[in-house]
Amino acid sequence: MTTLAPTTTPGPALSPARVLHSEWHKLWTVRSTWIMLAASTVLTIAGGIAIGASYESGQAADFALDPVQFLLFGTQFSQIILAVVGVLFIAGEYSTGMVRSTMVAVPRRVPVLWSKAGVVAGVVFTTTLATLVVTFTSGQLFLDGTDKELSLTDRGVLGTLLGSAAGLTALALVGLGLGALLRSVPGGITAFIGGVTVLPEVLRMFPYDVLDSVAKYFPGRATEGLMTLHDTPDYATTGPALLALTLWTVAILGTATVLLRRRDV
Repeated sequence: MTTLAPTTTPGPALSPARVLHSEWHKLWTVRSTWIMLAASTVLTIAGGIAIGASYESGQAADFALDPVQFLLFGTQFSQIILAVVGVLFIAGEYSTGMVRSTMVAVPRRVPVLWSKAGVVAGVVFTTTLATLVVTFTSGQLFLDGTDKELSLTDRGVLGTLLGSAAGLTALALVGLGLGALLRSVPGGITAFIGGVTVLPEVLRMFPYDVLDSVAKYFPGRATEGLMTLHDTPDYATTGPALLALTLWTVAILGTATVLLRRRDV
């Protein structure tokens, strides 16, 4: 008697919309997503309220920051949290082995990475923009009558908040790309902290103007520049900063895409 080996018939290819919906579902069903987005929101708002409440006119020496940027001080911490969201979203699948099921369901692989990028971008930008608006308006409650009093309707304020949200979103996407490149949660987080937050500050310590200029276009410094209402020599202006962030994000995600296609799962 002959035993026939079972055969499997591949199911229909998932449409881009279904892949996107699947990745959306994955992101929101992971508890860490809720925890980290909530932590990012709380830290940003609390930082804005604290620094607004402690400010008095005449403290220019202690608060020599842009009138919008200094209320967004909490983003120094939340940007790392948002990057961790991106790292975990893909590197977490490698650590649990879930990536095998994902790649079986979507053999072409590339739609998976770019669907993850789309979901992260949509969630982080929406959440961050709402957080920054609340942070700014809450901090301004304590700044009536001071030299840093502003409103959302003042020229450039809303644009600065939009640019800030875009910058923080780009950092989350950089985290996603690093997670895809390294396929390791600790490795992705370490690479982000070292390359995005620490390295630019190290470059600025050297007494060479060219290194200081280069540091302005690293993702972290470029994002800080987007948080300034007024141009300053310490940061790149809005257009170049956005361009730099776009190029960094595309380069890292593009490299991750190429490696994803060439590697085994």
